[in-house]
Amino acid sequence: MFTEKDLQQFYHKGISPQKVQEQIDNFKTGFPFINLFAPATPEFGLKQLSPEEEYMYLQQFKELFDEVDVVKFVPASGAASRMFKHLFEFAEKYTNDDEGQKIFEKDKGFNSVHNFFANIEKFAFYNDLNDKLSKNGFDLTEEIEAKNYGLVLNYLLQDYGLGYASLPKGLLRFHLYDDYNRFAVEEHLVEAAIYGTNSDGIAKIHFTVSPEHQEKFESTIDDIIDRYERIREVKFEISFSQQKPSTDTVSVNLLNEPFREDDGTILFRPGGHGALIENLNDIDADVVYIKNIDNVVPDRLKDDTFKYKKLIGSYLMSIQSVIHNYLYILEDGNPEDDELDEMYDYMETELFIEVPSYIKEMDSMEQIDWLFEQLNRPVRVCGMVKNEGEPGGGPFIVLNEDGTKSLQIVESSQIDFSKPEQAELVKKSTHFNPVDLVCALKDYNGLKFDLTEFVDEKTGFISEKSKGGKALKAQELPGLWNGAMANWITVFMEVPISTFNPVKTVNDLLRDQHQ
Repeated sequence: MFTEKDLQQFYHKGISPQKVQEQIDNFKTGFPFINLFAPATPEFGLKQLSPEEEYMYLQQFKELFDEVDVVKFVPASGAASRMFKHLFEFAEKYTNDDEGQKIFEKDKGFNSVHNFFANIEKFAFYNDLNDKLSKNGFDLTEEIEAKNYGLVLNYLLQDYGLGYASLPKGLLRFHLYDDYNRFAVEEHLVEAAIYGTNSDGIAKIHFTVSPEHQEKFESTIDDIIDRYERIREVKFEISFSQQKPSTDTVSVNLLNEPFREDDGTILFRPGGHGALIENLNDIDADVVYIKNIDNVVPDRLKDDTFKYKKLIGSYLMSIQSVIHNYLYILEDGNPEDDELDEMYDYMETELFIEVPSYIKEMDSMEQIDWLFEQLNRPVRVCGMVKNEGEPGGGPFIVLNEDGTKSLQIVESSQIDFSKPEQAELVKKSTHFNPVDLVCALKDYNGLKFDLTEFVDEKTGFISEKSKGGKALKAQELPGLWNGAMANWITVFMEVPISTFNPVKTVNDLLRDQHQ
């Protein structure tokens, strides 16, 4: 099936022919749906801290993190084009006449062009837009009064203006302040200074970016970093990485044959955010916080963010300490019966790991081996917010192929809604995933786990696309917080909705949380 030219293409991407064939086979067989057993709720599967526990873990945070190497990991490669979809569509059809004005007046609602212009001075990029227009002989206020909406939008979106449609979200101005208006990326620096600083006063942040954006990220951060190091009295260590070519996935035609470009080369596409498990695997740190680039708020609302980042971090370190102690006992090879019973109880009540009844009937060495395998894994605590209609995956108890159950973050694309019982379980879910994770990446001996060993390869996703007018099928790798972490020790913890403030459209920046 593969030509010598194909093999050379695979070699240069760092993908083996076997891996390409596996991906093609996935198109033929498809990926199985997740088998939901129950939603994870406060009744079972989702931790709710009492006020007393919150106080205890907050008090312990500094001590627990004093000698811990922490990195804040921020996926930031996505372009902001989808934020401006409605503005683009309007600009393309708008004409400054009676017909255009009818379109403008009809287009009302929160995520409308009408609302955008009615509140344009509230956007943190207003001054930049005004300056850009002024340099080209236009006055922003006059152009809006003259209803030249298309011109204003083009100066916001196109490269001859601010070029916001082609920039990543991290490099858009998100928030207004009295003295200076911040880019989204700046808010992550402020956060890291509070909960991601080690005992040497160093805060480490790692951004995953697109190749075309890295230079702009570096330039922007170079311009602002001194300001925050001075104000926050920290030293930042900023690093970047890009999705590896080896994580791209092959595309196929509708006959499940490799989709070929006009020059005969096979079309590969980025493997989705699941590819970032490779980038995370390259991070040498004890603890990594993961949070999306657009989920930030201005300083006046950051207290909840700081509090709950510290809480999930402290809780992670607390349970990791217990797990490591158990692993030392198991490694010694002579645990007492009451120690084994304690481990089983802790697994079921704190980690929500089901212990099959037959395990306790095995001989002691088999029990030790099973316990060691279950506990010697990377650990993550995932903040979950109450479901109030926001989009996103959710926390579920999943029935695995071997009959055991596990906690998993599940996206809607993984669920077979044609089965009434599965759809009903989704309706009963109470929380969803805001992508608020803290992860422990090293084992009880301080050695890094190979995170690629804990991926569930059967949790990929297939979608239909087109290129050059030809239909094709594309494949995404198991999602970063879904299948890529499916075999981690997972704990869900309730956090308030105030910690989740994503910016999916530009008008989201008009919400109270971003003003």
